[in-house]
Amino acid sequence: MASLSLNSLHVQPPSQQPSKFTDSSSLSPHNGSATLKPIVVRGNPPTFVSAPGRRIVAVGDLHGDLAQARCALEMAGVLGSDGQDLWTGGETVLIQLGDILDRGEDEIAILSLLRSLDIQAKAKGGAVFQVNGNHETMNVEGDFRYVDAGAFDECLDFLEYLNDCENDWEQAFVSWSSVSEKIKDQKMSQNYWGPWSLVKRQQGVTARSTLLRPGGPLACELARHAVVLKVDDWVFCHGGLLPHHVAYGIERMNQEVSHWMRGLSESDKSPRFPFVAMRGYDSVVWNRLYSRDISDLNEYQIRQIQSILEETLQAVGAKAMIVGHTPQTAGVNCTYNCNIWRIDVGMSSGVLNSMPEVLEIRDGKARVIKSRRDRFRDVLVVDYI
Repeated sequence: MASLSLNSLHVQPPSQQPSKFTDSSSLSPHNGSATLKPIVVRGNPPTFVSAPGRRIVAVGDLHGDLAQARCALEMAGVLGSDGQDLWTGGETVLIQLGDILDRGEDEIAILSLLRSLDIQAKAKGGAVFQVNGNHETMNVEGDFRYVDAGAFDECLDFLEYLNDCENDWEQAFVSWSSVSEKIKDQKMSQNYWGPWSLVKRQQGVTARSTLLRPGGPLACELARHAVVLKVDDWVFCHGGLLPHHVAYGIERMNQEVSHWMRGLSESDKSPRFPFVAMRGYDSVVWNRLYSRDISDLNEYQIRQIQSILEETLQAVGAKAMIVGHTPQTAGVNCTYNCNIWRIDVGMSSGVLNSMPEVLEIRDGKARVIKSRRDRFRDVLVVDYI
């Protein structure tokens, strides 16, 4: 592997545009065998998605745990179990609800895996979408308080790999999930104790800053994703959407966060900070209003929250909202007349290390998948028709 000098490294961002999709585009398989209408995406980053007849699966917070992420994706029926990281979901639409970063050591590998699966899914008539969570926005701000020591190492290793790939971002990023574990295993036998470990850790912090500062290549990668995504009659976000967010404009919020992550500005000053989406207890990525334990609330509070949720769903034109952010010790669940699904189960070993669970939406029905067998059984089904 080539040596790396962080002081001399010039990393080109993947794109100066969040070019996952144009403002309005359609996704259809390239093999000509599609029986469903194409997926139509509006917004840049994607904000409104029409996915006629598709099975939708949603996965909650992953926090740097690649093994648990693969387990959840296999359980959802979109990832093969042979270790080849192949898309097996056909025309399924997969949505990951953010917080891939922090508390675990394989963050870039998970992001790489999802991008690889998205490329494969599009060829089959499916798609993979992500929404950014509070830990993505925190890292772009330079808040590294919750970064696992191994994640700093991964940033340094990835920049070395990017250097080996002659700074070809697409090649390095898409292939990273398939090589990262081998690279990590090769370095496990090396001794990083003593003064060198301090130098290496500082290099890891510098590498992370290089990747994730506004305009950095990994920040630009995150900028391809929304903070609020509406797929058919379902709205997905990390923390929770409120009426004033909808009034502000969800496409506007998505564009502002993406613009800020890419380090772009209409003037020489820093890009405007997207306060409504990212800062404060009631922002989209931090809101926990809908995820509180109902047993801790009185009847008046429950009625108030129910009213706010119904107003939000009516304003955005959705049947239900799906959120992550707050680990649910009882597993994936719905409440407030099943107008809200809470799907963060704390599966990462850096959180609760719980068994993965995913939410499946098919033909207007939502259900929880707790094991591979559940894909073929009608358990915990909520019918919205």
